[in-house]
Amino acid sequence: MHGAQIAVDEINAAGGKVSFDFHFEDDQADGEQAVSAYNTLVDDGMQVSLLTTTSGAGQSVAPLYKEDNIFAITPSGSSTAIVYQDATNEANPYGNVFQMCFTDPNQGRASADYIAEHSDLGTKIAVIYRNDDNYSNGLYTKFMEEAEAKGLSIVYQGAFQEGTTDFSVYIQGAQSAGADLVFLPIYYQPASQILSAASNAGYAPTFFGCDGMDGILTLEGFDTSLAEGLYMLTPFSADASDEKTQSFVTKYKEAYGDTPNQFAADAYDSVYAIAQALEASDVTADSSTDDITAALIAQFTSMTFDGITGTGVTWSADGTVSKDPKAVVIKDGAYVSAE
Repeated sequence: MHGAQIAVDEINAAGGKVSFDFHFEDDQADGEQAVSAYNTLVDDGMQVSLLTTTSGAGQSVAPLYKEDNIFAITPSGSSTAIVYQDATNEANPYGNVFQMCFTDPNQGRASADYIAEHSDLGTKIAVIYRNDDNYSNGLYTKFMEEAEAKGLSIVYQGAFQEGTTDFSVYIQGAQSAGADLVFLPIYYQPASQILSAASNAGYAPTFFGCDGMDGILTLEGFDTSLAEGLYMLTPFSADASDEKTQSFVTKYKEAYGDTPNQFAADAYDSVYAIAQALEASDVTADSSTDDITAALIAQFTSMTFDGITGTGVTWSADGTVSKDPKAVVIKDGAYVSAE
């Protein structure tokens, strides 16, 4: 919400062709709440949407966006289930639902490739994932496929489900198998508990996650020293030296007192991508929703976008994005480039 708000404020202050009236509803990362939030926003007159932050909530409302023909781009919902009506075989895309973040399959493959290219991080790999979550399952499946293709040694696999709080058995399994790298294709909340369990067991492998890990440093009550040395693939690094990133980070810190993570950065870029597409089209605020959606689809499938989470960004007709992930590592309690 904060990342998007900064973009809206900047665009509105510029006084150009496009300005936004920003409405936000908290779906609490829950499918039912997401549907309720969607209905509230429709009643408010929603013409274009950032959809949801998480994949599960997005999967619940994507069919509603299709039914009402409202253009939506999710900043960070990375599951293929958000853009495809049949996520099993990745067929039949919604057509009006897009992603700013790279998809779970791309992240899974990229993670295996990065680990294969950086054998100093570890050669005996454990994987701990959540098997009742679209995000985690998608990452895990493609990671395992690519790991096999790259000849990586997977010595342990542990699957947990929502509500799990005791991860000691998974840590024991990874430790007993001799894993010196633990891949965590999960969100940062359970990851924090896994890091705590590892610390309690005196187990200190290299931990490696994806974009869902971003946010662990601001998790309330978490000892951030436990995340020291954690690697992750993410589209955004707050320590990047380019002018756009530093301007965003400075404004975010001034407004909210925190360093922004990739969730904020992807939302910021999503607003700017929508603005770029609208500026290049001939629709206005008085245009019909159908016309606005058609114009945005036409622009997103033909334009190139340069943002703080990637340059030369493009989109396919199925709504998936093409951009490169970046590796970051936590050092001295901050995200820094791993390159």
